[in-house]
Amino acid sequence: MTTGAFWQEEVVYQIYPRSFKDSNGDGVGDIPGIIGKLDYLKELGIGIVWLSPVYQSPNDDNGYDISDYEAIMDEFGTMEDWEALLEGLHARGIKLIMDLVVNHSSDEHRWFEESRKSKDNPYRDYYIWRPGKADGVEPNNWVSVFGGSAWQYDEATDEYYLHLFTRKQPDLNWENPKLREEVYKMMKFWLDKGIDGFRMDVINFISKADGLPSAGDDRYAWGGEFFMGGPRIHEYMREMNERALSRYDAMTVGEMPGVTPEEAVKFTSPESREVNVVFQFETMDIDSGEGGKWNVKPWRLADLKAVTNKWQYGLNGKGWNSLYLNNHDQPRMVSRFGSDSAEYRKPSAKMLATFLHTLQGTPYIYQGEEIGMTNVQFGSIEEYKDVETHNYYREAVRDRGEPVDRVMASIYAKGRDNARTPMQWDGSAQAGFTTGTPWIAVNPNYASINAEESLQDSDSIFRYYQRLIKLRKANPIMIYGDYNIVAEEHEQIYAYTREWQGEKWLVALNFSADDARFELPEALRGCSEENLIVANYDDEPNRSSAELNLRAYEARVYRIV
Repeated sequence: MTTGAFWQEEVVYQIYPRSFKDSNGDGVGDIPGIIGKLDYLKELGIGIVWLSPVYQSPNDDNGYDISDYEAIMDEFGTMEDWEALLEGLHARGIKLIMDLVVNHSSDEHRWFEESRKSKDNPYRDYYIWRPGKADGVEPNNWVSVFGGSAWQYDEATDEYYLHLFTRKQPDLNWENPKLREEVYKMMKFWLDKGIDGFRMDVINFISKADGLPSAGDDRYAWGGEFFMGGPRIHEYMREMNERALSRYDAMTVGEMPGVTPEEAVKFTSPESREVNVVFQFETMDIDSGEGGKWNVKPWRLADLKAVTNKWQYGLNGKGWNSLYLNNHDQPRMVSRFGSDSAEYRKPSAKMLATFLHTLQGTPYIYQGEEIGMTNVQFGSIEEYKDVETHNYYREAVRDRGEPVDRVMASIYAKGRDNARTPMQWDGSAQAGFTTGTPWIAVNPNYASINAEESLQDSDSIFRYYQRLIKLRKANPIMIYGDYNIVAEEHEQIYAYTREWQGEKWLVALNFSADDARFELPEALRGCSEENLIVANYDDEPNRSSAELNLRAYEARVYRIV
């Protein structure tokens, strides 16, 4: 097998520690809990763990507001626990990448506490402070990602600080070289401890446009054009590589909302020396209507094909794709892109897994995806914990007077807590996640959807994922093969080929709950049981050599050449 970089050839598993496994009964997942499940990860076959933040944090945004970058959150354990986790992963041949959250810190970080004391404090310029305009108007009209103004007034110095996320997440000022050196020093602290890389949270937000101009004339407006991929972003990323990353064999994943394939090539090409892979969001936006994610519209297969084509063709031979359909910020993929009904949950989860693992790029599995965990529908807004969800509910219901049932329907579809309910380990109380009261309620379907049941069922979603990962390790065509779409206009079936060194595979996926058929091009005819590589239905239905007939959410992969 051709040997490439580990970040190309392994499959990543994301752990959201608060919801993975609680070891001490306080209702919060922790590092010892993760350690107790390392053999489960090894059995699945993954090669890299992406660990969401475990740093010290007041948890305004569940750990993405960091108050000490070189300490472990008390709820999660100790530095000794973390070191034992790293050792346990490495002993099993699994690498560890950590979240790097350096667009912003917590307002309880020592830097910010100093910064807000006075305008001449040595740390003042670690953050972005500006005087307000007349009549109490903010320095510009940007809105936060989570709603409301992106500026917070601070009485101590009679100025505002910028926060593109919550008011407790002030943006760091990357224009300050001292701040940048602090970040690089911190990165080397973790790399010297032996981690294998970073997933970089909204890293393309770190460069803001000169002068921080307002976005149009409205009182408040989205200002993304002035901070997404700003004027010095490539300079900063190259400097980060030079000062902190270049001396390590580290995987670097840049989460970059709004990035295009053309920009992604600039970030990921070897000549650029910036990052290995980007996370793009276009796939995540195909069911968002005008006004953003909460205006949920039905997604179309044509849109999924268009976005996937754009990235598969755009990065082929030039960059590298991150392949994902859910994570800690997104709803559960089987509920969103498949079916979470009792009849179709398993076949649709397997079909979606086939899709992700047969594209060119690195697949990411989000905890619970491998057992087909679904979205949750809590009875009231009080049961939800996510700051973004509560901000949306407050603005939509209180400020705009929207009907509660319509707002809750949007939360059921797109709320981040869909991904954050505890991992469902077994059918016992609290799904085996904790012996106490979980920090957020367990999805009530845990009795029938859990890891214990999956491990005992040879036909489970877990076993199918295991099979796909083994196939990918054994067949470089799945990693490096060229992608070419087939039957592009078909409204139910997504079909494409992968080609590598004289070998060709056909991937055929039915994204609908109805039977579907399509006529095979002449060059792809002759699909038979003998050259079937993997499928999510056990039996081979009767079909002619000239066409494929796929049942509800059926996935079939054939070797053609």
